[in-house]
Amino acid sequence: MSPPLLPRHVTAVIKCQRDPIKALEIFNSMKKVNAFKHTLSTYRSVIEKLGLFGKFEAMEEVLVDLRQNLGNHMLEGVYVGVMKSYGKKGKVQEAVNVFERMDFYDCEPTVFSYNAIMSVLVDGGYFDQAHKVYMRMRDRGITPDVYSFTIRMKSFCKTSRPHAALRLLENMASHGHGCEVNVVAYCTVVGGFYEEGMKAEAFELFGRMLGSGVSLCISAFNKVLHVLCKKGDVKECEKLLEKVIKRGVVPNLFTYNFFILGLCQRGELDGAVNMVGCMIEQGPKPDVVTYNNLICGLCQSSKFQEAEFYLGKMVNQGLEPDRFTYNTLIAGYCKSGMVQLAEKILGDAVFNGFVPDEFTYRSLIDGLCHEGETNRALALFNEAIGKGIKPNVILYNTLIKGLSNHGLILEAAQLASEMSGKGLVPEVQTFNILINGLCKMGCVSDADGLAKLMISKGYFPDVFTFNILIHGYSTQLKMENALEMLDVMLDNGVVPDVYTYNSLLNGLCKTSKYEDVMETYKTMVEKGCAPNLFTFNILLESLCRYRKLDDALGLLEEMKKKNVNPDAVTFGTLIDGFCKNGDLDGAYTLFRKMEETHKVSSSTATFNIIIHAFTEKLNVTIAEKLFQEMVERCLVPDGYTYRLMVDGYCKTGNVSLGYKFLLRMMEDGCIPSLTTLGRVINCLCVEDRVYEAAGIIHLMVQRGLVPEAVNTIFDVDKKEVAAPKLVLEDLLKKSCITYYAYELLFDGLKDKRLRKKKGLTVVAM
Repeated sequence: MSPPLLPRHVTAVIKCQRDPIKALEIFNSMKKVNAFKHTLSTYRSVIEKLGLFGKFEAMEEVLVDLRQNLGNHMLEGVYVGVMKSYGKKGKVQEAVNVFERMDFYDCEPTVFSYNAIMSVLVDGGYFDQAHKVYMRMRDRGITPDVYSFTIRMKSFCKTSRPHAALRLLENMASHGHGCEVNVVAYCTVVGGFYEEGMKAEAFELFGRMLGSGVSLCISAFNKVLHVLCKKGDVKECEKLLEKVIKRGVVPNLFTYNFFILGLCQRGELDGAVNMVGCMIEQGPKPDVVTYNNLICGLCQSSKFQEAEFYLGKMVNQGLEPDRFTYNTLIAGYCKSGMVQLAEKILGDAVFNGFVPDEFTYRSLIDGLCHEGETNRALALFNEAIGKGIKPNVILYNTLIKGLSNHGLILEAAQLASEMSGKGLVPEVQTFNILINGLCKMGCVSDADGLAKLMISKGYFPDVFTFNILIHGYSTQLKMENALEMLDVMLDNGVVPDVYTYNSLLNGLCKTSKYEDVMETYKTMVEKGCAPNLFTFNILLESLCRYRKLDDALGLLEEMKKKNVNPDAVTFGTLIDGFCKNGDLDGAYTLFRKMEETHKVSSSTATFNIIIHAFTEKLNVTIAEKLFQEMVERCLVPDGYTYRLMVDGYCKTGNVSLGYKFLLRMMEDGCIPSLTTLGRVINCLCVEDRVYEAAGIIHLMVQRGLVPEAVNTIFDVDKKEVAAPKLVLEDLLKKSCITYYAYELLFDGLKDKRLRKKKGLTVVAM
């Protein structure tokens, strides 16, 4: 006869189950076994298992059964566990309902129940409600313990009030009838200071904690470590870890995982890889979280091959990749435009038992839309629905945005209208995506109409809606509409941001006098909106256009006072303003001060502005020195730089250098305009240098700079003869060469000896 099954045996079996439904079946099957009766421990084990996996309907049914079979006065621990289960899944209201029903079921809540619900409320961001629960506890004469105060400190820290948390920490003894401060309370406040960037106060309090003699534990210390590692502050972590190790605290797996997270956040991937290597060799052995942190860091730095390597290493060590592992790799590949590789990872993952979720499909749909594969994205969306994925608003918005970005507004709008039929309520962001898509297509009036429709349906536009419309009208230079939209925005209590004003200023800069631009800027500052670099660059463009150079320089000083650092665009605008005003000395001085005083590096565009100014004044000597300086600084001249130099030499009669720069330009892969080519050809022909001029024509043929008619000739020999003549005729037709040059070259190109000679010359060039 086999020994009878005891409740502790059933409890152990239920706790071992990985499938909550299987655990429930075992629990229910035991009801049919004679002489077996469920106890509090068996009920508790199955309730905890169901709550852990979010099977709340089944959990509530077991809870009803529990109340009917056991005394309610014994169930506080169960109710506390149920509240925590709801809280971990973000179901705050359900947790509150459990707490409020305890009195109804004759289970008097003690400090443990109050602590549980306060913790759920604080973690969910319901700080005022948590305070009310605390006051209710005090009113009922229940004495708070150290955990009650720690939860309140956590609430203060989460609402950016670490000093209030510190005062409570220091006064705990008097408030709590002599309860002792523990390491968790200290670490909560230390973490609060670090969260707010108050490193000195945090480090000082950490030292006080060590000096107070409280019993240290690694789990409390890890919470502080987690705060710092999320910010990537590994150096501060090392300082704190050194202190606790001296007091005999040994780092555990969580400590190493947080360090790897911090190193990845900081971009120190070599350090993270080395730490994982040390863990493999010396312990503690890495777990799934270890590898997930490293894979996530590698993907963020686009090191996908290394990430796949560690995925393989993870599997080889007997660890099972989870949703986060696969989704991180898939999302990384999709964001980098490598959807095919993402699909390969997905295929391998599905083979290993992974079931794609909403996040997986969202990443793939977003990646396909970025690659212009909108049809495939739509097909994948329908496939997801067919496989039982319940699409949410975010998934819909991802596809709607992808379609809108490719001008498929009708399809996007149809998809948005389908949302209501699926029981989903479109968000303001959904309308914003459609409005933005219409504005990008130039249909700003239609976008405005959609915004009005949005209001009629009970959705009120936010700052992004107004910004899209204002930017759309400003881009079309319809400033009356843009300013009218600003008035509507202000009348409805929506506060404009710097993007709003920058759009307006940019439009006004192109359509209005500088006084209107400066007036709008003045309003912006008065409204408390801080200008950024883009704002100042727009203002400088407006002032320089109207040659208000003293005001422009004054604005440069204002930037300094407002701690806005100028960039190459700022100085490029100013230098261009001085050049157009004829003040070349002022422009050159500013060009030099740019790096010497303001520490702003010159760019190719900046050099182009100053070179253009000197070539316009026919001062090619300085222009050539600037060109040489540019090359020595490893700044790559572009087509415009070469064109300026070629034009400058041709205008000053130095045809040889103009010809030399043209050839160099083409050797560097820049494609000269027909005007530039024609200018050099004309100058060479004036000097009767027909061979070089004809060489340019042949070079144009070699580089494919030919009219469309050339490409219609398929016979190679005929093409070789006809192409130069067609190029020559095209240059004349477009007024790029003179008739004199045309006649000279037309005869020259007939000369077979010239063609042979030029064949050699072109190669030599």
